[in-house]
Amino acid sequence: MLGRFHELSVPTADILASVEFYERLGFTQAPTRDVWPHPYGVLTDGRIVIGLHQSPARKASLTFVQPDVASRCVELERSGVQLAYRRTGAEMFHEAGFIDPSGQLIALLEARTYSPAGRRPEATSRCGYFAAVGLPAASFDAVRRFWEPLGFVAGEELEEPYPHLPLTSDHLSLAFHRPRMLAAPVLVFAEKDMAERIAYLREAGVEPRGGPPPGLDPAANALIEAPEGTLLLLLGAEL
Repeated sequence: MLGRFHELSVPTADILASVEFYERLGFTQAPTRDVWPHPYGVLTDGRIVIGLHQSPARKASLTFVQPDVASRCVELERSGVQLAYRRTGAEMFHEAGFIDPSGQLIALLEARTYSPAGRRPEATSRCGYFAAVGLPAASFDAVRRFWEPLGFVAGEELEEPYPHLPLTSDHLSLAFHRPRMLAAPVLVFAEKDMAERIAYLREAGVEPRGGPPPGLDPAANALIEAPEGTLLLLLGAEL
């Protein structure tokens, strides 16, 4: 229904600062295409792709490539999904967006906006293995009902390493958490040696943002924040 996962699109006021931050974490730049009128950069660790948009008009979104955006919009509306926007006119780069029950914007693009970086999925960054995009949700049942028809498979609710509902697809995993734990979306990385990785990042000038979310040991877990505000949760256990 959605197509292939493309990127986590995030707006940034200073694209250079954001690029330098992710490169310090061990991410690699991907060649971008001449699609957007604003400065645009792409960073990847081989599993997650972050699209940096230096434009206040762009909103943070989970972005997918769906070649026939116009037809997919019709199907989505027939299934009860209300579109937040649709740009499918002649001579336009086709795109559309809608919002899930947690408030997360989902965007569809007619084509890729960057080329592969030539980085293997097993070549992790200094943050370790990318596990999922974490999203706050007041109702796990609501997000399960919304995302499963879109091609995601919900697992059982888990209590460790924190309470969450996992959903998986071919190209992206989601992990919904309670807003009281963390009120914002987060990129989740998990490694057994995370304490050592956190110490290395500190030496490289990347300081955690206070302590980790409630219930997580600060000795082996950390929350860091990118210049544009993206949060990264570093876990010392499997998600």
